[in-house]
Amino acid sequence: MSLTAEKNELTRYYQYALLLGVFTVLYNFIEGIVSVYFGVHDETLTLFGFGADSFIECLSGLGIIAMTWRIQNNPDTPKSAFEKTALQITGTSFYLLAVGLFAGALVNIYVGHKPETTVSGLIVSLISIAVMWALVYFKNKVGQRLNSAPILADANCTKVCIYMSGVLLAASLIYQLTGLGYLDSLGALGLIYFAVQEGREAFEKAKGIDVCCDD
Repeated sequence: MSLTAEKNELTRYYQYALLLGVFTVLYNFIEGIVSVYFGVHDETLTLFGFGADSFIECLSGLGIIAMTWRIQNNPDTPKSAFEKTALQITGTSFYLLAVGLFAGALVNIYVGHKPETTVSGLIVSLISIAVMWALVYFKNKVGQRLNSAPILADANCTKVCIYMSGVLLAASLIYQLTGLGYLDSLGALGLIYFAVQEGREAFEKAKGIDVCCDD
C-alpha cells in the first residue's frame, strides 16, 4: 500500500472514531432521558440512577471526541484543557451520583418502597447491552487499526456500561419475578460501585495517569 493510500485509510478510520464518539454521546443522551423519565414514572431508583449515569457518560463522551480530534491532528500533544476539565467534572459527577444513590437506597429500604414496575428497566437494559457490545466491537476494531492506546482504552471503558446494564437487568428481572421491593435498592447500590470506579478513573486520567477501566 502506498503512503498516500495508507494516509487516506488512517484518516478514514479517525473519522470512524469520531463518528463512534458522536453516536455514543447521542445514544447516552437519549438513553438518559428515557431512563430518568421511566425511573421517576415507575418509581424505580435503579433505572433513575442508570439514566443519570447516561447523562454523565455524555460529558465523558465529549472528552473522548476532543481526545480523538487531538490525536488525529497532533498525536504527540498532551491532554487539552477541555479534556482535563471534562474528566474532572465527569469524576465529580460520578461521585455525586454515588452519594445520591446511596442516600436514596437507604431511604427506600427504610420506608419499604417498591417500584410500580421494572419492565422499562428490563427493556432499557437489554437495548443498552446490545448497543454497548456493538460499540465495544467497533471501537476495538478502529483502535487496533490506528494502533491507538487511548481509543482501545475507551473501548474497554465502554464495557463498564455493559456491566451497569447487567446490574439494571438483574435488579429489574428479579423484582418482576419476586416483587421484593428492596431489590430495586440493591440494584442502585450495585451501580454505586461502578460510579465510584469511573469517578476515580476520570480523576486519574485528568492527572495524566493511564488507567484501564477493567482494572
